[in-house]
Amino acid sequence: MTPVLEVKNLKTYFRTPFGLGKAVDGISFSIGKGETFALVGESGCGKSVTALSIMQLVPGPHGFIAEGECFLNGKEITGLSESEKRKIRGNNISMIFQEPMTSLNPVFTIGEQIVEAVKLHHKKSSREARDIAVGMLGKVRLKSPETLFKEYPHRLSGGMRQRVMIAMALACKPDLLIADEPTTSLDVTIQREILNLIKELQTEMFASVLLISHNLAVVFENANRVGVMYGGKIVEMSGTKDIFRNPMHPYTIKLLRAAPGVEKRTKPLDTIPGAVPASVDFPAGCRFSGRCHREMEGCAAMEPPLYGRENSHLVTHLVTHLAAHLVACHLYDPGFMSKPYSRPLGKIPEAAPLPALPHKDRETLLTVKGLKYYYPVKKGILKKTTGYLRAVDGIDLTVRKGSTLALVGESGCGKTTAGKAILKLIEPTEGNVIFKGCDITRLSGRGLLPYRSLMQIIFQDPYSSLDPRMMAGDIIEEGLKSLKPGLGKKSRKERVSRVLDMVGLTPDMRNRYPHEFSGGQRQRIGIARVLAVEPEFIVCDEATSSLDVSVQAQILNLLKSIQQDFGLSFLFITHDLSIVEYMADEVAVMYDGKIVESGTVEEIFTNPKEEYTKRLLLAVPRIEVA
Repeated sequence: MTPVLEVKNLKTYFRTPFGLGKAVDGISFSIGKGETFALVGESGCGKSVTALSIMQLVPGPHGFIAEGECFLNGKEITGLSESEKRKIRGNNISMIFQEPMTSLNPVFTIGEQIVEAVKLHHKKSSREARDIAVGMLGKVRLKSPETLFKEYPHRLSGGMRQRVMIAMALACKPDLLIADEPTTSLDVTIQREILNLIKELQTEMFASVLLISHNLAVVFENANRVGVMYGGKIVEMSGTKDIFRNPMHPYTIKLLRAAPGVEKRTKPLDTIPGAVPASVDFPAGCRFSGRCHREMEGCAAMEPPLYGRENSHLVTHLVTHLAAHLVACHLYDPGFMSKPYSRPLGKIPEAAPLPALPHKDRETLLTVKGLKYYYPVKKGILKKTTGYLRAVDGIDLTVRKGSTLALVGESGCGKTTAGKAILKLIEPTEGNVIFKGCDITRLSGRGLLPYRSLMQIIFQDPYSSLDPRMMAGDIIEEGLKSLKPGLGKKSRKERVSRVLDMVGLTPDMRNRYPHEFSGGQRQRIGIARVLAVEPEFIVCDEATSSLDVSVQAQILNLLKSIQQDFGLSFLFITHDLSIVEYMADEVAVMYDGKIVESGTVEEIFTNPKEEYTKRLLLAVPRIEVA
């Protein structure tokens, strides 16, 4: 049977001031009818550029397909004219983009945007196209589709916008659906609904899916086959269960070991040192050299071809080996392994176990009693207050010294508002926050100033929380100037260098601007800014959201390490329950502004009492390789 999609030796390059960026550098794979094929790997590996290349949306003139072919139902599509490409986009191939708000036109209603595609590709009348659009909104389980047809994107929640994107992508019944991080930053319950919805519609329309994700558990539960990308190339490919149970490439092994879980609570997560090399500066040999724990002397000089697992035979026509387990690593080349340059360079030592302190013996640092925060609802020209939105409606929390309390729940339940109210970044409507024996809700101005350095926050989005006009060193030093006025200039500079080193950055990076750092490095700057003022309590608001699994592991290890070294306490706000299992000592489950259940991690995860907690836990994707 002819595959729905067949990619052969695809190369997509970008002209840059620093040279030719080889974002995708010779990859091949195919997707059968009704199959889900997943691409995984860190940011910068070429996953999204692969999707844009298939869609023929590579931004020119700097970006271009240098070589290779893409066949859709047996027809080569890279050589089509622009008018022919427009006919297949949205009709034969559709794409669900990572961020639906930036993909939907804010000046048109969602109904108009779906109708536009149906009228263009299926030549339907306005009434027929409207009926199809309303029907699709109903199929993606949006309530009152007739009403939502007239709504604008900004009036919908993130989960609703993602459903609209799915409805738009499937309205013309495409042969291939490309889902680029379709559930990033969504709650586990909404994530589960979105993925189930894609599966159901895929079955109904017998469509094929290319799934791009950094969430390995999502890939395990939803993909038939997996391709692992690194440095613009596919380094391993096989059936999903085979990849997860018997990973062969050292990069795949490291990715899987970096995923958090309850069984890893007693030791740091396995991490991958360094970062994905820039596409203009790939090594001459294996692109994972320099980061690999199995590296040999010849790896950096010679590029490994793809080998089949069974007998280490060289694979020359990848797309004809759909059932094989393929890997690009010298470890599986008998010829390479028989040479002197196969000597190992050295092994990265296993992470040492973290010493555990009995949680019940720790002192109470922070107590929250009856905390409330209400947002006024204003209407009319005079903006008269007509009511209140009860974002936080009387919660009680206790955080012990040197421990982590996880605050979990769906978006909109009040988690972030609670974190800000505890720190008095917003003024609580009612309640008490007792920190080290002092009720800080009664303090203001100068009285609150000493507690500002002791109680800090790491924000969800490090890029928007860092001033783009300031260098990293100045961003960190700014807090010292405000909260530690007794420190001299020399002492401030020394402390900035010390905390940069503490979070795994070099002192020379103090002279770079935020845009010159990767996402993980920017998060480290945010952590360094907090540590510089010597806090005792930190609110981590989705501190690892949207990070690659390898970068996430580095940040989690860093947080656990500084907690152990300095006895810090964390209020960890997150929707990722696998992180909660790894990081937290206690858990508080929040719903509609209230705490509905709380207890130790073991109690909540093994014996939940509330139906809402049970639904949250059932929605968590898991890797079960036994």
